Formats: sequence, C-alpha cells, structure tokens
Amino acid sequence: MLDHRGLQDRRTRATAGARSALAGTAGAEAAAGSALPAIGTICLGILFLCTNDAVAKWLTEYYAPLQLVFMRNLIALPLVALLAVGLRGKGVLYTRHTRLHALRGALVVAAAVAFFTGLTLLPLAEATALVFAAPLFITALSVPLLGEHVGWRRWAACLVGFTGVLVIVQPGGETFQTASLLPLGTAVLYALLMLSARRIGSAESVWTLMVQVTFWPLLFSALVLPFVWETPRPEHLLGFAALALCGTLGMTLITQAFRMAPAAVVAPFDYTALLWATVFGFVLWGEVPGAWTYVGAGIIIMSGIYILFRERRRR
Repeated sequence: MLDHRGLQDRRTRATAGARSALAGTAGAEAAAGSALPAIGTICLGILFLCTNDAVAKWLTEYYAPLQLVFMRNLIALPLVALLAVGLRGKGVLYTRHTRLHALRGALVVAAAVAFFTGLTLLPLAEATALVFAAPLFITALSVPLLGEHVGWRRWAACLVGFTGVLVIVQPGGETFQTASLLPLGTAVLYALLMLSARRIGSAESVWTLMVQVTFWPLLFSALVLPFVWETPRPEHLLGFAALALCGTLGMTLITQAFRMAPAAVVAPFDYTALLWATVFGFVLWGEVPGAWTYVGAGIIIMSGIYILFRERRRR
C-alpha cells in the first residue's frame, strides 16, 4: 500500500514536470514567433535583390554593366542618404575610414560589373548559385587577411562547398563555360567586401556603411562612364529606377533582418534567391538550368549553413 505522503510528492513532481515542459514549449513557440518577422523581412529583401538582378539582366542587353552601376547608385544615393539622416542625423554622413570605404567602393564596382557581365552569358539561376560560394571564400580568406582561426570542420565544409562549385562549373567538361568564372569572381569580391567591413568594426553605424558603399561606387563608375555611355532610352528609365529602388530596398531589408534576429536564424533564408532566380529566368527568358546546377547549389548551400552554425557555436 502506497504511503499517502509519497503519493502526494509524486503528484507534485509530475505536475511540476508538466508545467516545466509546457513552459519550455511556450518559450520555443515564442522564440519561433519572434523570429518570424525577421525571416519574413529577409525573404522580402532577397526577393527585391533578385528582382534587381532580373532587371539588370534585361538592361545589359542595351547598356554596359558599368553604366548600370552608375545609374543605380546615382538614383539610390539620395534615397539612402535621406533615410540615413532621417534615422540617425547628419553625423551618419561622416566617417573616419575614408580610405577603407574607398577600397570597398572599388570592390563593389568590380563585383557588380563581373556579375552583370556574367548575367549576359549565363542563366540567372546558375549565376546566382555560383555567388552562393561567397561564405566559403569568407571563411577561407579570413585566415590570411584577418588572422582568424578556422577549425578542421569548417575547412572540411569549405572543401565540400567548393566541390559543389565544381559540380556546377564542370571544368574540363563539354558544358564548361569560362563565363562561370565571372559570378565566382563576384563571390570572391563580395567576400573581400564583407571581410573589410570587419576592419571597420561596430564603431560606425550600418547606415554610414550604406551611404559610403553607395557614394564611392558612384564616384568610381563616373570616372570611366564617358567611355561606355549610351543615352538611356525613355522606355528604360523605369528599369533604371527599379534597379536602384529594388537594390536599395533589398539591402536595407536584409540589414534590418540581421538586426531583428541572430544570423543563424535568418542567414539560411538567403538561399531562397535560387528559387526566385529560377522563376524569373524561366518566365522572362525561358531558361531551364541543368540538374547539375541544383545539385551543386545544394552542396554549396549545405556547406554554407554548416559553416554558419559552426561559427555561431565557436563564438
């Protein structure tokens, strides 16, 4: 026969355990719910950037990539500056890292020209998939450039990711195109851009970074513009405006998403770009990338996500 007090203790522990389980479930649901706005924000930002890429692919049929860089930043700079000043005041326009921002501006111009040129020669989905290699290059280049320590697991993930790149590019195969090196070059330049941001650190506002990364590409592209300039056609002016608006909104929303939730939560949704690139490419140009593009993209995506989670765990 059970002791009455022992039975009561068991009931008390069971009740406490049930409450703890319910509290844990409620906490997980609350955390998931709080992450939903950030996830929605980055997905919308990625949609805007993919729209920007689709518009750029259309406009490169008529204009040099460098002119697209100039027009995009010419229209975007007033928007970014007004938004930054409205949120943070005039001080956001000043920086103590002028030379570093100038270098980053040159990287932006080179990356944009490489990617826009690649869009003229490759399907939109394939070019997008190859740019996904940027996190792999960030990890690899952080060792010689920033002196960071990268463990064997992240090195292994990088090697697996580069295998995915080879699956897409297929060097030595019949389907190999040298144009594939252009979006790969974009990924390297983007990695250098992100690593240079670490040099600046958190001393400057993200809005200062956005103003500077719009101003310097405008200046550098303007210096070379006379050699490639084509007078814009009236029917293309709306396209240039869309290029600036979608690019600015995309970067702003993605930046905001990373402020709303941890990188490990929102960063994997960056890969929804492949979905939109496939849709835009098929609807607008009838592009149907080969199966190996998606196989390679899947390998790159899984490697990038693994590196992200290892980085989070290490910190």
